[in-house]
Amino acid sequence: MADRLLRALALIDAANAADPKGAALVYGQRMSVELARLFPAASEVLQVAARGQHVERWLLPRSDYPEGKPGYLDWRREQGRRHGLRVAGIMAEAGFSPADCARVGVLLRKEGIKRDPEVQALEDVICFVFLKWDFARFAAERGAEQTLDIVQKTARKMSAEARGRVLAEFDLPEPLAGAFRGV
Repeated sequence: MADRLLRALALIDAANAADPKGAALVYGQRMSVELARLFPAASEVLQVAARGQHVERWLLPRSDYPEGKPGYLDWRREQGRRHGLRVAGIMAEAGFSPADCARVGVLLRKEGIKRDPEVQALEDVICFVFLKWDFARFAAERGAEQTLDIVQKTARKMSAEARGRVLAEFDLPEPLAGAFRGV
């Protein structure tokens, strides 16, 4: 692993260690583990994007935006923009080129999902992390209909290959498993 990659990951971890709830550091590390498992040949830029996916996310609370879907989408877009800028700055400090710094913004803003293989890989990893570590708690807090709706939305964001891996790796009850077959 190149020194610049190690430095960028360490800087992201240092930024996320300031999370008052401690979740950002763990999330970033889980993203790196899943990326290495699912995409072992990932580029350095994709490795940095995965680790920095939620860098300092707590600094822009969801409560700063209106309730409902439009407010949620505005918050998510702003988070992607902020994450892209922050991670690009970290990469520049670690010695990455301006082109690499610009590229990480594309990945973190999810520009070209379904068309750009690295953006799609990042989205697939995000979905795996959600399913592996957050889904059980998430589903327990919601009814069956809302859970199914979220699972269907998750499946639609994933590549066909990733949906196949979900079916192979997770023991999902019907109709949740059907969401990954029927996209």
